[in-house]
Order: sequence, then C-alpha cells, then structure tokens
Amino acid sequence: MRSTLVRRTVLTASAVSLALLATACGSDKADTKGDAKPDPRPSAPSAPAAKGKTDAELAGLLVTQAEVPDYVVNAQAAAKLSKVDENQLTTDKPACKVLVQTQALQKIGKPTGVARTALGAKPKEPAAGASPEEKLEAVKNALGTTVTATGLSSYDGQGAQETLAAFKTAGQICAGGFSSTSEGETTKYESVAAGPAVTAGDEAVSLSLGIDLEGGDKGTLLLVMARKGGTIASFSSISLLGKADSPTALIDAQVKKLG
Repeated sequence: MRSTLVRRTVLTASAVSLALLATACGSDKADTKGDAKPDPRPSAPSAPAAKGKTDAELAGLLVTQAEVPDYVVNAQAAAKLSKVDENQLTTDKPACKVLVQTQALQKIGKPTGVARTALGAKPKEPAAGASPEEKLEAVKNALGTTVTATGLSSYDGQGAQETLAAFKTAGQICAGGFSSTSEGETTKYESVAAGPAVTAGDEAVSLSLGIDLEGGDKGTLLLVMARKGGTIASFSSISLLGKADSPTALIDAQVKKLG
C-alpha cells in the first residue's frame, strides 16, 4: 500500500500539475624571536560563530516566479506536503531517516529557520489551432511534469555541514534500500544511488531513490542537498508518471540566490 507520506508527495505533484495546466492552457606571521617586544595593541577578536537565519529571512530567499520563469510556483502544495508528524515517522535503518525527512521537507536537526515552496517545470502549450488529440496530449504531458518541493534550512555553527554530511552518509548506508513508516503505513525504498551531478553552492549531494508504489508500480524520487554557508537548500523531485527529471535550472537559481 502506498504510504501516507508518498501519497502526500504525489498529491503535491497533482496540485502543482493542476496549476501547470491552468498556465499551459592572507595574514602576516608573528615575530617569534625571543627578544621580540610584546605588541601593545589588543589582539583581534576571534571570528564569531556562524549565525543561522530566521524563518522570515529564509522566506525572502526562496526563488520567485520571476526568477524561474520556466517553472510554476505553488507554495500551498509544499505546505501540505510538510505536514507530517515527525514523531510518527520511523525507518528500519535510523541513518536513512534523513532521506525521508528531506522528501517531506521536515526539519532536520535544529535549524534556526525554515522556508518551503513547490515548483513544477512549465510544460509546452499546444500550438494554436491544435486538434483535440493534440490538446489531450498536452494535458498528459502536463500531468507528467516533474514537481520539485524546495526547502531552505539555516543553522548556527556547523549545523549545515553536519546535516549535509548525514545526508551524504545515508546515501551510502541505505544503498541497498530501506523502509519507512508514517501514520501506520509503510513505504519501501528499493534502492538509493547517486543522482545527476550537482555542483551548486559550497558543496552538494544528489541522490536517486527507487520507490515501490502501490499496485506494483515503481517510481523514482530525486533528492538534492546543496549548502551555501550555514544554509541548506533541499530539493525533492517527483513525477506522477514515475520518473522525475533533474531540476538543474531551479537548483542553480535557488542556490545562487543564497549569495
């Protein structure tokens, strides 16, 4: 049976797809000599620990419709996706939980702030004077559009580095698959492998997860984490037709906006 979490993910894709259908229709060294005189100047203060951003600050850093014109933004869809009780979410391999948390845009660790949105790649509109069959094909293509839930999370200190490291480690530990349970329903992830290459930000990790859906259907979920300073940009991409495309342009635009 398809779990509650996956069902929410697919419903998010559906919500954005409907929106798409509407649219388509160097320092100096100190002198260490023994007879050197002490420097009377006060020593420079150490660099302050990295300070994370707030919810409001991150909300202003989410990509906008104008910044990604080839996408349609639907913030309400992401808000619905993120409503998963983290206390009811478990995985048979504890290290794999971070992957499901990324899929659901949950808080990972102790972020100082979070922000979320959802976007779908804008499909091609049917040509002027298109036949009914061509218009129907355009609708099918829109429903198969890859939808990407995007989240920003900011951390104090080394929190962002630690979060990305946990995500990277999960990609290795969970390669043979794992299962998660949410609200009493279980989802089987058959595999975890490296996803399409991503070079955005200070460091980035891309993973491709194979999902066992209800009725014997299979799906592919793409997860990406990119870090810029103390902020993590996470991307969870899925298609109603099962195979998601890498949202490269979206990732680049979002991470670039982080500075």
